[in-house]
Amino acid sequence: MIVFNSRLFVIIALATLSDVGSSVWAQNQLNPPKKSESTACSDDSGLKLPAGFCATVFADGIGHARHMVVAPSGVVYVNTWSGDYFGSDKPHEGGFLVALQDKSGTGKADVIERFGETVQSGGAGGTGIGIYKGSVYAEVNDRIVRYSLPAGARVPRDASETIVSGLPLGGDHPMHPFIISEEGSMYVDVGTATNSCQPKNRQPNITGANPCLELETRGGIWRYDANKTNQTFSPADRFATGIRNGEGFAIDSSGRIFVTQHGRDQLHANWPDLYKPSEEATLPAEELMLLKSGGDYGWPECYYDAVQKKLVLAPEYGGDGGKKVGVCASKTGPVAAFPAHWGPNGMTRYDKSQFPAHYRKGVFIAFHGSWDRAPYAQSGYNVVFQPLAGARASGNCEVFADGFAGAVKTPEGAAHRPSGLAVGPDGSLYVSDDIRGRIYRIVYQGGATGDARGTPCPSASAPAGDIVEAKANPPEGTNVDAGLAQSVPVPEGATRDMVALGDRIYHGTVGGAACAGCHGSNGTGSPLGPSLASAKWLWSDGSLAGILKVITDGVPQPKQYRSPMPPMGGAQLTPQQASAVAAYVWSISHRTSSNGQ
Repeated sequence: MIVFNSRLFVIIALATLSDVGSSVWAQNQLNPPKKSESTACSDDSGLKLPAGFCATVFADGIGHARHMVVAPSGVVYVNTWSGDYFGSDKPHEGGFLVALQDKSGTGKADVIERFGETVQSGGAGGTGIGIYKGSVYAEVNDRIVRYSLPAGARVPRDASETIVSGLPLGGDHPMHPFIISEEGSMYVDVGTATNSCQPKNRQPNITGANPCLELETRGGIWRYDANKTNQTFSPADRFATGIRNGEGFAIDSSGRIFVTQHGRDQLHANWPDLYKPSEEATLPAEELMLLKSGGDYGWPECYYDAVQKKLVLAPEYGGDGGKKVGVCASKTGPVAAFPAHWGPNGMTRYDKSQFPAHYRKGVFIAFHGSWDRAPYAQSGYNVVFQPLAGARASGNCEVFADGFAGAVKTPEGAAHRPSGLAVGPDGSLYVSDDIRGRIYRIVYQGGATGDARGTPCPSASAPAGDIVEAKANPPEGTNVDAGLAQSVPVPEGATRDMVALGDRIYHGTVGGAACAGCHGSNGTGSPLGPSLASAKWLWSDGSLAGILKVITDGVPQPKQYRSPMPPMGGAQLTPQQASAVAAYVWSISHRTSSNGQ
């Protein structure tokens, strides 16, 4: 039941490649994209798209692909990342930055080159990436660096130059997405270290720090000059505040800057007396915000309630479950709102002519997918289009691309999770996946209407729906596992009925627990929490008593995961229910050895 903000990980898509220098111009002349690139498509993606659109797998297995940008030459640059979120995965050999090019016009990358920091040089990769004046800018560790591109080359020959260093690391949101404006202002997201500025992060009934000193160095957008080297992170460079995790950026044709916001987690888990279990899944909304100098967007004191269509006071700061507004009346609300916990990561404005005109008045947003909706169905794992009219939303969002996750929309079960977006010079839309390192390329090939649109997004105020129960075991004698339920191991001092009850609590059908959201529906772990089905224990000796103590006390300072687990996983369990969950966890950890599998 360890909780972790999957919205830890962010991806920037820079679609406006302005003020490009002569080196990239020369590269474009030497390696021009094939004329057939804009239409070549033999759909092998498995994605669901509007009529007339087609997607190919442009590249696969390149590492945990985060944000992307595309040069005028058609070369796609991707930043990849490593770290605790991806478990024990070995980082890809070579540099964390990847250059991809389709020279044959087949819709697939036939040239792949890596550059930049490696594990051996002390790198851990990053999220943010962009192009400005013919150079590639990329986040690595606590820095944003610049690589000059020689004329006609896909990758740099010289070492990088540091643009800004000393960016805060650690905590819930250690990445630094960014975007560079035409005049060279570089806007950098510095996400929060905590969920809601509690002195004890993500623990129940703990009021928020007042004042929230974290806001001096986290929780906002910082501005630097992309033309200057060796700048150092400073609180004095903060451009806007009150943004928990602004992962996606876009700049429109008028120079307006938009940024996405990951809403806070665990309203019910941490404040069960004020919020219903279902409100864990429906509050607060994710946001698209118009970024302004000196703007205050409310974190940690406020969150956006899509039902009431306003910012309301957070429980850590005197909120009463959604009625009080208080200081939130003076904060800046969103341009558009989306369903809770979808996890908006990369964003891009579409400024080309290949897609129908409808898509040139708005932004695409990649939603990484939820975890905090458990025990209700998870959602997101898609790419949506949000229409805009100037600084306002001109309609509800549309699900443009879906099917990335496959059959299972959970952090541990999803086949792919959208993370970054970028638009190519021919108008193709690229989508990155940070699980298996897949890059998709979406093109428009025409259709009957010439204005094909996606399906309407679910309302941000829609109810949670039904609790998702564990799949029922097949009847006795119908498969090779027949009779397995009767042979489930039971710890000494427990009963088979206790294990069965623990199963139901674990999967959220009793007690409102969200265990499966972090540890996986089968207890095999996810990027948010460790496996409970192995013999490896991080916080106990694996005994029934040891497991029960961890469940009861929580894990305030996890060893291998950034975010803590509150007592009882944030649920209100009776002692009997907690004992049942402990029995169930003990049982699944012993099934492999018991069944010889």
